Amino acid sequence: MRDLRLAMRAGGGFGLGLAFFLIVVTLVPFGVGPETGLLARIAPGILWLGALLACLLSLDRILALDWEDGSLDLLATSPLPLEGIVTMKALAHWITTGLPLVIASPLFGVLMSLPEAGYAPLVLSLLLGTPALSVIGTFGAALTVGIKRGGLLLSLLVLPLYVPTLIFGAEMARRGAEGTATSTPMLMLAGISAGVIALLPFASGAVLRVNLR
Repeated sequence: MRDLRLAMRAGGGFGLGLAFFLIVVTLVPFGVGPETGLLARIAPGILWLGALLACLLSLDRILALDWEDGSLDLLATSPLPLEGIVTMKALAHWITTGLPLVIASPLFGVLMSLPEAGYAPLVLSLLLGTPALSVIGTFGAALTVGIKRGGLLLSLLVLPLYVPTLIFGAEMARRGAEGTATSTPMLMLAGISAGVIALLPFASGAVLRVNLR
């Protein structure tokens, strides 16, 4: 609950990611034209890219506040394992950023003229993929904690790690919109998320121990 309050207060909470997502979806038709057929073809990729960038906005604040006020040192010396702490940080980030994007994605799909068959695969792909974005982002935040103006460095570190999730998430949404089988990209996306959730908290904890010495 503490991490949720921090994420809401410092990272913009539900509104920041949704506002950025809405801006992306609104501006794309101005850039590519209002043709419905074209928008329908590019909608899965644009929606996934917008969700990815919206998740990226608040990553630099996941651990920064605790670092600045000394809370991170207290957490590191508490009985709680650092792996559990970063897991809760990632969960709070997903609840305040990723989950609202999943819920709002059908509305944004309407704005992008997404075919009717593509709504369920889009929501499912975001539900499977956005937890990986939050966990990877928390790992990046652990790498850059304590670095002044580390937001740009964090983006450069995290974006390449986001690429597999983006590829399979957008592919699943695209196949769903076209009415073809989505099982392969869905399994790949679920596998990426499961692997990231299982492994990266330990890497994040190890990195924090090094940074706090």
